[in-house]
Amino acid sequence: MPTIKLPDGRQLAFDHPVTVREVAAAIGPGLAKAAVAGKVGDRLVDLGYEIDHDAEVMIITPREEEGLDVVRHSTAHLLAQAVKELYPEAQVTIGPVIEDGFYYDFAFDRHFTPEDLEKIEKRMEELAKAEIPVERQVMPRDEAIEFFRRQGEEYKAKIIEDIPGGEEISLYRQGDFIDLCRGPHVPDTGKLKAFKLTKVAGAYWRGDARNEMLQRIYGTAWADKKQLKSYLRRLEEAEKRDHRRLGKQLDLFHLQEEAPGMVFWHDKGWRLYQTIEQYIRDKLRLHGYQEVKTPQVVDRSLWEKSGHWDKFGDMIFTTHSENRDYAIKPMNCPCHVQIYNHGLRSYRDLPLRMAEFGSCHRNEPSGTLHGLMRVRAFVQDDAHIFCTEDQIQQEVSAFIDLLFEVYRDFGFDEVLVKLSTRPENRVGSDAIWDKAEKALEEALNRKGLAWQLQPGEGAFYGPKIEFALKDCLNRVWQLGTIQVDFSMPERLGATYVAEDGSRQTPVMLHRAILGSLERFIGILIEHYAGLLPLWLAPLQAVVLNITDGQAEFALQVEKFLVSQGFRVNSDLRNEKIGYKIREHSMQRVPYLLIVGDREVATRQVTIRTQKGKNLGSMSLEELSAWLREQVDARQAVMELEES
Repeated sequence: MPTIKLPDGRQLAFDHPVTVREVAAAIGPGLAKAAVAGKVGDRLVDLGYEIDHDAEVMIITPREEEGLDVVRHSTAHLLAQAVKELYPEAQVTIGPVIEDGFYYDFAFDRHFTPEDLEKIEKRMEELAKAEIPVERQVMPRDEAIEFFRRQGEEYKAKIIEDIPGGEEISLYRQGDFIDLCRGPHVPDTGKLKAFKLTKVAGAYWRGDARNEMLQRIYGTAWADKKQLKSYLRRLEEAEKRDHRRLGKQLDLFHLQEEAPGMVFWHDKGWRLYQTIEQYIRDKLRLHGYQEVKTPQVVDRSLWEKSGHWDKFGDMIFTTHSENRDYAIKPMNCPCHVQIYNHGLRSYRDLPLRMAEFGSCHRNEPSGTLHGLMRVRAFVQDDAHIFCTEDQIQQEVSAFIDLLFEVYRDFGFDEVLVKLSTRPENRVGSDAIWDKAEKALEEALNRKGLAWQLQPGEGAFYGPKIEFALKDCLNRVWQLGTIQVDFSMPERLGATYVAEDGSRQTPVMLHRAILGSLERFIGILIEHYAGLLPLWLAPLQAVVLNITDGQAEFALQVEKFLVSQGFRVNSDLRNEKIGYKIREHSMQRVPYLLIVGDREVATRQVTIRTQKGKNLGSMSLEELSAWLREQVDARQAVMELEES
């Protein structure tokens, strides 16, 4: 009879096979009421799962991430049930969990409307209140195919046909609705207390543009109403901060159909772009990097040797000239190896750190394009470090220092770190992988960093560390990475002369801090809601005259501050000062410099923040020194006002 070991080390002995639900009840009625699933060993199971052997068991509630996923997956089924009851002619396809929610794809002969979503959500609430039991059953594969065909669910039948023969199929029933699913699911619909349908979008069956278009209903689900309300508030705030809306409002950039996924940078947006690029360039020089520039268009043969032609496939933009096929480069690394190979390298030359603001193009599917966050033309703050195996750890350690220094300057203090180790299909010996993984792990530990292990998630050519940061809305953005590569240098013939005179292949470290400048700028705009720190602001101050009598002095102020290296304009329009203040405040200009008759007489300006705080008057020399101090400290206006 089973002995159940709990996560806290306690053991429960039973004299009969026991379900996960009974284990929860034996621990306590509160836990049993909250439970939505269980974990037996490493396997996530339903509460009704029976245990007839000794096992380690964990009771899963919506407080755990896995429990919240169960709630969301079950809510997707609830959505499908509601749709089938309201629109019986609709066919169901798939309904997975995604970040913060779920979706379900339907084949339906007309578009779902906002009014339809309201009806569906209301029916979901009724089904949840009914506390309908959710029951698992199994069926032979061929019988399951026939079952769904009888129900008119051709998509479900097609999904099962792709499952290897002989395997039993698990189904879940709630009321009259039956869906194909591996599970697990909540024990009854009453566990689904906090959900909201958010939008409808188009989606191709199996993600293939050659297939029929389906309708995808998105939703979110949480453990309770309080969490749902908090999430909806974050969504509302995120909408206000949407970089596409702010990009238009602040005249930073735009995108248009004639160049999908490619950015038209306006003057102010390009100033921001160049400020970030120059900042990174200066940092790289201080940290011993060479900066290079490589061609945009390179013969197909190089990409075949590097392996990218097969890996990227249709995502590579190609062109043809004089009987030769060319690729518009999707990444920079093969070209950097060409520079490395241009001349004989010695062990004394290593490590060699090579950086490029490399302009890359990838033919991303049009449906995935999203403002600056997902584009087809982008620039990476890309660099590659050629080193010996013994230098991996020290180079990774130095890169981590640089990365954290950069993130702090941009105002991001919380960084999440993950170490991804060898996948099943890989190149290189186990001994080399052992050495590389140990070097990465030691570099993280010596920095005292908390990190999460991702077994098997490394690239085929080497392990990697991923760095993600949290913005002000607690959204996580994966940006930086450093990857160890044993494969490409060998594929492309990179060597160095070792101390003993032999020819050796260098290790290649692929590293980026921002990822792509376009995406990083989108993240910055949303994080700061467009009110960028002074050192980044495209327009740091604007000089506003009250009447025409102060126009000449206003121009002198502008000219002086521009000569000191600040990004300043003047607004001499014949408009009321209140109107000009409101307009430039809406444009998120950090400082408004007001010039009236008193300021002309004293050769000073009155300083007002974007948020309306009056900071008093200063001479031009005092103002310049004060602004320079903030810029050099990379201090945000919001920090200044709070201090």
